[in-house]
Amino acid sequence: MESASSESLARAPLVAPKLRRRLATMVYEGVILFGIVFIAGYLFSTLTQQRNGLTHHNLLMTWIGIVLAVYFVYFWTHGGQTLPMKTWRLKVVDARGAKVSTARAVLRFALAWLWFLPPLALHPLLGLTIPVTLGLCAGWIVVWAAAVWLDPSRQFLHDRLAGTRVVAVSPAAA
Repeated sequence: MESASSESLARAPLVAPKLRRRLATMVYEGVILFGIVFIAGYLFSTLTQQRNGLTHHNLLMTWIGIVLAVYFVYFWTHGGQTLPMKTWRLKVVDARGAKVSTARAVLRFALAWLWFLPPLALHPLLGLTIPVTLGLCAGWIVVWAAAVWLDPSRQFLHDRLAGTRVVAVSPAAA
């Protein structure tokens, strides 16, 4: 059954979803990720007997990064959709419309950090306040959203560089 749906997706035209739908999916993904990060952080602090937020904070951030990578790579390689993507009928495929390989999914995850790293890197370097840093993040997201409108295939830069695409899935195929 899985191969039949992936074959029909490969034959169907690869239609990029509207930006509004992709951003709504990202907001929903943020809600889901809040729970995942909370549980991962709780598990880490329990297992390491962490009593202070500054103790092992670099290990905690590494652990959370690994958990997020496993979450996204697993879902992108096993069906191409996270729960929010299923809800909004979006799917990650490779440039030909086939299932995403593990290496390509890891590359996509790493490149997706381009959304957040530039403004976050400025925070400690310039001593910016958190609201200013969040404003820089929002401005950077606007820049990325504008780049989608300039791209003929309506894909984000990290998808183009990773050789992946986010496509709309018809309700019947979902």
